[in-house]
Amino acid sequence: MFDKIVIANRGEIALRVLRACRELGVKVVAVHSEADRDLKHVRLADESVCIGPANSAESYLNIPAIISAAEVTDAQAIHPGYGFLSENADFAEKVEQSGFVFIGPKAETIRMMGDKISAKNAMLAAGIPCVPGNNDPLSDNDKKNLKLAQEIGYPVIIKAAGGGGGRGMRTVHTESALLNAISMTKAEAGAAFGNPTVYMEKFLEDPRHIEFQVMADMHGNAIHLGERDCSMQRRHQKVVEEAPAPGITEEQRKFIGERCAKACIDIGYRGAGTFEFLYEKGEFFFIEMNTRVQVEHPVTEMVTGFDIVKEQLRIAAGEKLSMTQDQVKIQGHAIECRLNAEDPRTFMPCPGTISQFHMPGGPGIRCETHIYNGYKVPPYYDSMIGKLIAHGETRESAIARMNTALNEIIIDGIKTNIPLQHDIMTDSAFADGGQNIHYLEKKLGIY
Repeated sequence: MFDKIVIANRGEIALRVLRACRELGVKVVAVHSEADRDLKHVRLADESVCIGPANSAESYLNIPAIISAAEVTDAQAIHPGYGFLSENADFAEKVEQSGFVFIGPKAETIRMMGDKISAKNAMLAAGIPCVPGNNDPLSDNDKKNLKLAQEIGYPVIIKAAGGGGGRGMRTVHTESALLNAISMTKAEAGAAFGNPTVYMEKFLEDPRHIEFQVMADMHGNAIHLGERDCSMQRRHQKVVEEAPAPGITEEQRKFIGERCAKACIDIGYRGAGTFEFLYEKGEFFFIEMNTRVQVEHPVTEMVTGFDIVKEQLRIAAGEKLSMTQDQVKIQGHAIECRLNAEDPRTFMPCPGTISQFHMPGGPGIRCETHIYNGYKVPPYYDSMIGKLIAHGETRESAIARMNTALNEIIIDGIKTNIPLQHDIMTDSAFADGGQNIHYLEKKLGIY
């Protein structure tokens, strides 16, 4: 195991990684921006290094500064968390070239899975079902593109090969709108991702978003930890996640999960990863793989008893997986509500000082957050300030416990989305389970 690592992130995920390190006896170096000197994990770390001003481009996205911090503190490895540089192949490559261990997949794996076209081809080769469409970049041949759309059948969706986070996508319902949509998506993709390549797929109109958690080591072993349902979304951003997914059978879980684990072995994957699918009419369709730990990893941990972050560290240190597939058991149900510093009606970010914070408790409740009384939520970063997780023997008991926790939690001084989460937890359709990815937006009247 490592003696010391750098956590190249901020907020609740940085604190989560620090806690895993403490359990394993690993010392922690916290890198932070000038705006984040008072973050909880910075205060708790063994050492801290300021890597730049508040602007992410000059701090958390500053590769030379992060690697320099590892050098001056004699760290051995760097954990990227999620977001920022976690899926940046150049960062992973430079970390390893500088003599440190990147706690995540190899750079070439990140590149392959970061390009949606090469990822789709790799999954097809592994026997994983994909959304019908073309498996090559769209050319500039208008006639060929029109014919392809006709063969797939409208509506179709134009996607950026290097996209992510719900960006770089455009739905097309008619032939007359196709060519302009391709042109606009190419321009947006080039500006946003530095890669104008786009491809075309069938647009599934009422799917659910279901993803499978995988872990793989460097010794040819891989397992899946079951699935999560992340269909409660707003503008392609997840709001509520749960495990297991309502209505998914053990046979379906085994069928897709085993193929995901096999795909990890086929592509030489290492560490934690997530295969994301659209699920419609009883069928799974692969859309992308996230080559990092997910925001919603706690719901999987709660139903399996498996510590994903500690396992990331063990794998990066060269150890074999600590669990085999037949040891993975799904116990009960877990739900996660993301807590954002934002207006619950307009969704505008609401930075400011937290005048009072009370963390909820009780059976099956877990709260992942870096905030505390007097903490100033900065305006420079994502508005998520924590996650509330509830576990119960059944989905109904998990929802009941989440409602209790949402009633108990106090975050004063700023606006949060807690009222929205209350509304979702008491919604009769959510209680039924199995709603599609458009349900929340329709409920909110913004779809």
